Amino acid sequence: MKNKLSTGGLVYSTEAGRMCPACRQPVAQCVCKRATAVPAGDGVVRVSRETKGRGGKAVTLVKGLALQADALVALGKQLKAACGTGGTVKDGVIEIQGDHTEKVVAALQAQGHTVKRAGG
Repeated sequence: MKNKLSTGGLVYSTEAGRMCPACRQPVAQCVCKRATAVPAGDGVVRVSRETKGRGGKAVTLVKGLALQADALVALGKQLKAACGTGGTVKDGVIEIQGDHTEKVVAALQAQGHTVKRAGG
């Protein structure tokens, strides 16, 4: 008897390479990535500093960017390079390690974004 809950399926094809598990298309032609909507915002990018849940270490957060996921990752990479530190992009929020709010605000304003400092 076959298990109906099995999520098995084609993962790799010798003709097309890697396959998307959600839409079953080749990764290069995946329709799932294009279907993701850009989060709607008010046009203001908010930059804040947070230490909550990080063992007292400060992190600079950038929220409110209405960009696709790949553009957000690229911007995060630029901001990390400008600050000379590490970071990540999680759930549409760019996290930069350390307190770099002034550098991040200046870099985003230079790119033409409307930036507001949030928090204390």
